[in-house]
Amino acid sequence: MPPRYAARARALLLTLSALCAAPAAAASDPASEAPAVAARVEVVARGLDHPWSMAFLPGGDMLITERSGGLRVWRASGGLSQPLAGVPKVLAQGQGGLLDVALSPDFAADRYVYLSYAEAGGAKSGAAVGRGRLSADGAALENFQVLLRQEPKLSSGMHYGARLAFDRKGYLFVALGENNQRPTAQDLDKLQGKVLRLNADGSVPPDNPFVGRAGARPEIWSYGHRNPQGMALNPWTGQIWENEHGPRGGDEINLVQPGKNYGWPLATHGIDYSGRPIPEAKGESLPGMEPPLYWWPKSPAISGMAFYDADRFPAWRNSVFIGALGSQDLIRLTLEGDRVVAQERLLAERKSRIRDVRLGPDGYVYVLTDASPGELLRVAPAQSGGGTR
Repeated sequence: MPPRYAARARALLLTLSALCAAPAAAASDPASEAPAVAARVEVVARGLDHPWSMAFLPGGDMLITERSGGLRVWRASGGLSQPLAGVPKVLAQGQGGLLDVALSPDFAADRYVYLSYAEAGGAKSGAAVGRGRLSADGAALENFQVLLRQEPKLSSGMHYGARLAFDRKGYLFVALGENNQRPTAQDLDKLQGKVLRLNADGSVPPDNPFVGRAGARPEIWSYGHRNPQGMALNPWTGQIWENEHGPRGGDEINLVQPGKNYGWPLATHGIDYSGRPIPEAKGESLPGMEPPLYWWPKSPAISGMAFYDADRFPAWRNSVFIGALGSQDLIRLTLEGDRVVAQERLLAERKSRIRDVRLGPDGYVYVLTDASPGELLRVAPAQSGGGTR
């Protein structure tokens, strides 16, 4: 064989070998290298201290949490308020602080505001969830009550998770990280690495999957989670979706179902930050464990999540938006039912860590940047008119 043909043959064999060795992509990101897409952006507010989450009040005003412990109101007519009184003391250490905020489904009647946060417990810390009533003047939370504490407390400042979401029946879902203690995600006697389901008052629904099971916490809805960072109600199906950080690779989206095991740390698409396998891992998938709905081979470090079902921008309907801290962009996934069929990246030119994303009552997408000073952004498709501001 002439040398030039031999070289080509060797190159072809190497290419085929690499393709055969590559991980299967059928369940993973079909467009991980999709180019960034221009969007129209308006800076709505500046000067936030590592904002973490937001919730729209009736009328369009917004509650915003700051990881350092401040809960503030943004008003279209007056900008950012001073921090509200009556907020619980938080442990602003590492990844901890004041985290998620959610309104009661009956907020118009009861004015309950739910918060998740990190709290100290001796040498270690854990997540907590509570609620208080927003005062009539919007300046304070009144009669704040702790509803749940993550026990035992095992965190040294990492992997609190602590996202909140209500379903259509008014149940409160709480997604908790494993505090960087991997095996606890499989321990049913602990609240680490779990999604919980509670009644609005913090009590346990009697039909939770582990109620009455010896050695299992009755609050648990699903387990085997690593570090949840986003959770939202799918408006078309009524199901709760959750996303979480993988280690090095393997960020994933899960459709959380009662009693299911989502695998961490036994099943994962990621590896350790050292480049070595996760010590407990036995494969990317295992019998009896739920595979992710969608996963990324290269971790964007995903964060807040919001479905788009507004009429304002038809091109964005049937999408879910997810913030990204590591890749510093806003990810839009196009859905066909529960299947992801396309991906695009927005806001990459801003080089900002995107912490949270919500759909506003005006049909715009609102985004918080994780910085001090952090920003509140209003986002629209570029083709909707105007340019990036």
